[in-house]
Amino acid sequence: MGYAVAIDRAWEEVLKLKPPSAAAVRFLADEYTVEPAAKQVLSLACNIPAKDFNAILILHYLARKLSGLPELTGEWLTFRELSGVEGYAEAFRRRCIEPLIRKYGRQPAGIFTALERLPGKKVTGADAAIIVDAFAQVPALVKVWAQDEEFKADANIYFDRSIQKIFCTEDIVVLAGMIAASL
Repeated sequence: MGYAVAIDRAWEEVLKLKPPSAAAVRFLADEYTVEPAAKQVLSLACNIPAKDFNAILILHYLARKLSGLPELTGEWLTFRELSGVEGYAEAFRRRCIEPLIRKYGRQPAGIFTALERLPGKKVTGADAAIIVDAFAQVPALVKVWAQDEEFKADANIYFDRSIQKIFCTEDIVVLAGMIAASL
C-alpha cells in the first residue's frame, strides 16, 4: 500500500503520453513488458508482476522515453554533484556505497563478475571500474579502490549528467541502491 500513490501517479504520467499497447523495457538483468491497458509491469524472466519499487522506476523511465530521452553528455557526476541531493547523501552512502566497499574493498576485481549477469562493460579507472547499463541510455559508472596500508577501501557510483532529466533525486537513490545490490 505504501507505493500505491506513486504507482498511480507514474501510470497517469505514462498514460498521458499515449503509449503503445505493450512496451518492452530492459532494466538491469531483466526484461519487462509494460501493459498500459492492464496497468501492469511484468518481469519476462519470471512472468510475474514487477515489485512496486521496480515498477515505479520502470514507469518513470518509460514516460521519459516516450517523450524523448536526453542525449548522453559523457560527463560523469558523483551523487553529491547532482542538483537537489541535499538530505539524501547519507542514505545514498549507506544504501549504495558501503555495500560495495564491504563486498569489493579487499578484491576490487571481483566486481567484473557482475558483467556476466548485467549489461555493461569493463573500463579503466580506480582499482576496478565498470559501466552498468541500468536502462538503455542510463549508464552508471562504478569504481572501487582497494584498501591498502595508507587508505581505507572506497567506492563510488557516477552518473551521466543526463540522468537528472530522466529521474528525480529519490529515484536516483533507489536506482543506485538496486545497482549496488545487483553487483
